[in-house]
Amino acid sequence: MPNPPRLRRSFFNRSVHEVAPELIGATLLVDGAGGVIVEVEAYHHTDPAAHSYTGRTLRNAVMFGPPGYAYVYRSYGIHWCINFVCEQEGSASAVLIRALQPTEGLAVMRRRRGLHDDRALCSGPGKLCQALGITIRHNELPLDRPPFELRARREAPDIARGVRIGITKAAEKLWRYGLRGSPFLSKPFKP
Repeated sequence: MPNPPRLRRSFFNRSVHEVAPELIGATLLVDGAGGVIVEVEAYHHTDPAAHSYTGRTLRNAVMFGPPGYAYVYRSYGIHWCINFVCEQEGSASAVLIRALQPTEGLAVMRRRRGLHDDRALCSGPGKLCQALGITIRHNELPLDRPPFELRARREAPDIARGVRIGITKAAEKLWRYGLRGSPFLSKPFKP
């Protein structure tokens, strides 16, 4: 069976609320390592939990640019996290990639993470970035060019929806999406 088509930057030039659930089941590879996206969270510029909510800064500037670029930042000064910039230039909305089911480059991901439990390799945004080797050097890179390879999902999966994780502002919004029942989620969805 041939590979699904690559996702182009134009895919991200839509509402973050359309893009986020459509990323579930898509494939993300970085330099050949990665897997199937099983969990994401949407952040809209009107959302107090979004990094862009209080305006443009040096850190979040890429969010204000055109869609289809990577926004990489450090969480709690420890973990790198990757977001995909969405909507038209100036909107400053993005999708946080929370978890993958690892399928490609398992040996290198296991080495980077120092473990052999495939379920735990990419089950959280910081773990995912460590496994894929994502750092600040990936910030502002286009998502449709190397080192990234993003491919559309093969079929529409059964998607769970729930509240986002680890935030205090706008914590009630149901803007977290995941592959229902996946053992690779960062945290199970409540039934």
